[in-house]
Amino acid sequence: MHPDERAIRDLVERWLAGSAAGDLEAVLSLMADDVIFMAPGQEPFGKQEFAAAFEGIKGIVQGTSEIKELQVLGDWAYLRNYIKLTAMPPGGKPVRRSGYTLTILRRQSDGRWLLARDANLLTTDE
Repeated sequence: MHPDERAIRDLVERWLAGSAAGDLEAVLSLMADDVIFMAPGQEPFGKQEFAAAFEGIKGIVQGTSEIKELQVLGDWAYLRNYIKLTAMPPGGKPVRRSGYTLTILRRQSDGRWLLARDANLLTTDE
């Protein structure tokens, strides 16, 4: 496996681990300052809005990821990913969501890959 592909796969694993642990700083460190997230029914939002939303689900989300496609194109890369998430609110019923994401990553001058754009197409499972 090419080192760039390995680095990007590691980023996805660190994202899931940070989310499960409720570690906002770890997750924020994986995204560019100018990151943009897109989700159905919402205006695109950035890092600050992500952080505020994360606080509402901190420590209650577990997930899995299956990378379906990953391409590195110089200092840019994209991945198509299938994600399954379960939110376990205290005293509430689990909420399950699944679906695809299309993520664009950008290599930084220090060689790190960071999430730059993300289109999230997850829907609630019945």
